[in-house]
Amino acid sequence: MCALAVAGLAAPGLALADDGSPLIIFAAASLKTALDEIAAGWQRETGQVVRLSYAGTSSLARQIEQGAPADLFISADLDWMAYLADRKLAGESAALLGNRLVLVAPRGSGVALRLSPSAPLAAALDGGRLAVANVQSVPAGRYAKAALESLGLWASLADRLVQTGNVRAALRLVARGEAPLGIVYATDAKAEPLVRMVDVFDESLHPPIRYVAALVSGSGSPEAPAFLKYLSAPAARAVFESEGFAVLDGPGQN
Repeated sequence: MCALAVAGLAAPGLALADDGSPLIIFAAASLKTALDEIAAGWQRETGQVVRLSYAGTSSLARQIEQGAPADLFISADLDWMAYLADRKLAGESAALLGNRLVLVAPRGSGVALRLSPSAPLAAALDGGRLAVANVQSVPAGRYAKAALESLGLWASLADRLVQTGNVRAALRLVARGEAPLGIVYATDAKAEPLVRMVDVFDESLHPPIRYVAALVSGSGSPEAPAFLKYLSAPAARAVFESEGFAVLDGPGQN
């Protein structure tokens, strides 16, 4: 798990929470670039220290289930949030963001193809492997598998995968040239200058990509509800949109 404490940015005249405890946020790895900036802005405005822990959504949900301390959970899909809600470990969730699924290659790669049922994706690997997040548990991996199945390409690629614990790890494999192609979110591709987008998967090929947030049951943090609300404020919205996320205005979903 990758953790970041956003510290030392308090605005003059603003104090930390009474007990000095940080606000602990567990968030899907694909949110890192945007959420780091948003959390820093929150701290400048409030003086509240934020500790951000990023990993695959499934890993974070399991950690919360096992008692890891967290105040707010931001999931990259509805299923893992429902998993916690069903166990009374998370409150009512709010729909925050949408994303797109894309095929990426290293920046200097000459691969060019259009994603379709006849796409020569296996051949384009040229003996290498397709980098994806774990297709059984991590949302980005599950979306990728669904899209490949919809295209009829899964059978030719199922044994050609290199699977990672979160989508940013899959992105790094492509960025370092260790995998010739990878399937990640559009926002990941935007955040990594060492990869380029080959094509975008049609949204009809996989379940809608939805990020949802909820308070973790029993957190007791008085700041957590305010930060959850802040995620929909104009300042946060501008950051999310600049990173390529679609900001959702619809109601939350459990």
